[in-house]
This record gives sequence, structure tokens and C-alpha cells, in this order.
Amino acid sequence: MAMAWRLLPTTKLKPSTSKTVIPIPCFPFPFIPNSAAPNSPFALLFLALTCPFSTSFLVTKTPKKFKKKRKKEGSPRTNPIQHRSSQIAHFEQILRRDDYFRFLLRSKQFLSKQWDHILRLDDAGKLHRELGFPRGRKVNKFVARHPLLFEIYRHTDDKMWLGFTELMEDLVEEEKRIIDSTEIERVNVVKKLLMMSKDKKMPLSKIYHCRMLFGVPEDFRDWVLKFPEDFRVVVGNDGTRMLEVVRWDPDLAISALEREFMVDEEKVKRAFKFPVKHGKSIMDLDVDDQRRLNLLNTLPLVSPYSDGSKLDLWTLEAEKYRVGVVHEFLSLTLEKRASIHHIVEFKEEYSLTKHTYQMLLKQQRTFYLAGTEMNWAVFLRDAYDDHGGLIKKDPLVLFYDKLYKYAQMQQDGE
Repeated sequence: MAMAWRLLPTTKLKPSTSKTVIPIPCFPFPFIPNSAAPNSPFALLFLALTCPFSTSFLVTKTPKKFKKKRKKEGSPRTNPIQHRSSQIAHFEQILRRDDYFRFLLRSKQFLSKQWDHILRLDDAGKLHRELGFPRGRKVNKFVARHPLLFEIYRHTDDKMWLGFTELMEDLVEEEKRIIDSTEIERVNVVKKLLMMSKDKKMPLSKIYHCRMLFGVPEDFRDWVLKFPEDFRVVVGNDGTRMLEVVRWDPDLAISALEREFMVDEEKVKRAFKFPVKHGKSIMDLDVDDQRRLNLLNTLPLVSPYSDGSKLDLWTLEAEKYRVGVVHEFLSLTLEKRASIHHIVEFKEEYSLTKHTYQMLLKQQRTFYLAGTEMNWAVFLRDAYDDHGGLIKKDPLVLFYDKLYKYAQMQQDGE
């Protein structure tokens, strides 16, 4: 596009005696006084001040270094569920450890089901969800983290394969022996899970999905058929395979809280808090009197093995039942903790509501919530010592501690 440029006079303008008209490189302006000659100083100055000119060389935007930096808005995926001032470091560290060993655990679980415990490397790169590494990343990078447990080698078909090392093969066999030796304990855990449910049965797939929480074997669907006196598999109205408890066992229908109450009554009384909603007339009570008043609400506790579906949803008894169910559920897990996604998996069977987060947040003496707003876990505080170690460790937990130790070694003998 053609542009008219402003004329900048560099010398003093003098009146011209010549009658020659100087061409003006600008658009005509009809409002210039007729009395002014086109080449007069007045006309030149007027046109110099009013003609359009290019401003492309001017800085019209604020440079980035001078702009105020906006704080990135947090998202539920990254925002911690606990405020930094109330976080307990060793619980948060356990979740970070889980993230680091996700590839190890999922790959061990997936390869254990493959023929000869091997998988083509080209196929492994596509199974990011099954093997536990982020989408778009190279699987080789994660294999290199654990050189004592995984190896990549070239087969006779000239293809690269991923498989277990000899050490990992020995560890997998050791895990099977531990699961076989604790078979009775696992049967009782599954029976207690079924006895807590409102219909004394639940889909097989739900327990299978959470099998690592309770130390249940990989072949769970076939494993339960070995105990016909305890379980039966029935088909629901929608065609779902359901696992049902055959007979009620009164010895198993005693919760961990009830057992603890018989040993240390005061400890259980302090475990939960259901405060009385009182008015101004009793606001002046001292601490001990308020505690006694709150105990009227806290005790008696509601057994998680009772039928909570018959309780009025928003009553105090229903809330105490739901708190007891979550406590008993966590006490049956190997590490006395569970992800909220695992707990919500059983919300229909255990009559839980969408307000589980608010319910657990009220009971901070017993439960600790760690992680982010989108993916958080619940810990039983009393099951851990001050350094974040489990007070009572299941044989499978001891095995995983050993597995993690080997996973962090770069060479044998470190």
C-alpha cells in the first residue's frame, strides 16, 4: 500500500519568488486557506503536521520482561488436599513412593500373566496404561530404572523383547509362596468384606479390581471356587457374576474398633468426634464437661456389620455407621490405607454417600487425607508410627519392602 510520508524541512524556509508550484507528496486538504500559496511556509508546515505517516517503528506493546506475571491457577490434579501447614510429611512421601514404583508394580503384574513372562518391546511401547508409564514416553527409560528386575534382549527372531531377570523370577515365585501360606487370612478378609455389604454379596469384578489392596491372588475368580463352604458365585439380574457369602460367621462380625475397645476403652473414645449441637445456654461449659457431653453422641458406635441401608440417610446413627465402615475397610487392607477411588467402588454395597470427603475430614483424629484434590488417599493414623512405618506388617508388605529395595539398586551387591 502506498504511503504518504511527512516532509521534514532541514533548512530555514524562505519565501520563493518563483512562480513554479512545488508538488506536495500528500493528499489534498480542501480546508487549507485559499489565501495561502501552495509553496508557502504556512502550507508546508500545516501539511507536515497533518499528513498521515507510518508509526511501524514505534513500540506500542509492553515488553514481556515488564509485564506482571500472573500466577498459574491451580487445578484439582495438582492442588494438595491438605493445606501445607497441616500436611504430615511421611504420609505424603508414601504416595510419592507409589508414583515412582507404579511402572514396577504394574509391569510385574502384567508380565506375570504373559507366556514365559516376556513381551515384545514394540508392543510394550503401546501398553502405557497396563505397564504404568506416561503416554508418549519411551518404555526403555523406565526399564532402565530397575536393571536388576527387568531386561531388554534380542531374541532369535531378531526382535527386541522385554522380560524379567532371574532375580525377578525368584521374587515372583517368593510372592506366590507367601500368598499360599496366608490363604486362610485372605479368605477371612473377603468374607468380612461380603458380610459388611448390605446384600452379603457383591460383583466379583469389584474385589478383583482392588485385589492388591487386600493381598488377594491374581487368579481370584478361580481361587474363590476352592472354598465352596465359604463362597458361592451367583448371576445377578443384569448378568453380572456376584460373589456371595454362604454362611454368616459371628466370630468375624467383630470390627477392629470393637476389639480395640475391649483393650483400651479410652483410646476408642478419643478416636472419633461427633459434637453435640448446643445453644448459648451451655456455651460456658468447661472442656471436660463438653467432652462428656460429646461422648453422649459418640457412644455407642454403630457396627459396620449391621445393615446400614435401613438407617435414615442423614441421621447421626447413619453417619457413625459410614465412619465405622470406612475404618473397618481400611483395617482389612495390607497397608491400612486406600485410594478414594477404591472406597467409592463399594459405595452401593456399603451405603456410602457423595459426602464421604466431608465426613472423613471431621474425623482427623483417626483418618489422614493425603494427595491431591482429584486423587487422594485415606490413612489410618493409629496404624503408623511417628516415622511413617506400619506398626504391624503383613508378610506381603515385608515382601514389597524387599522388592522396592532391589528396585532402587543399579547393580547387584550395592
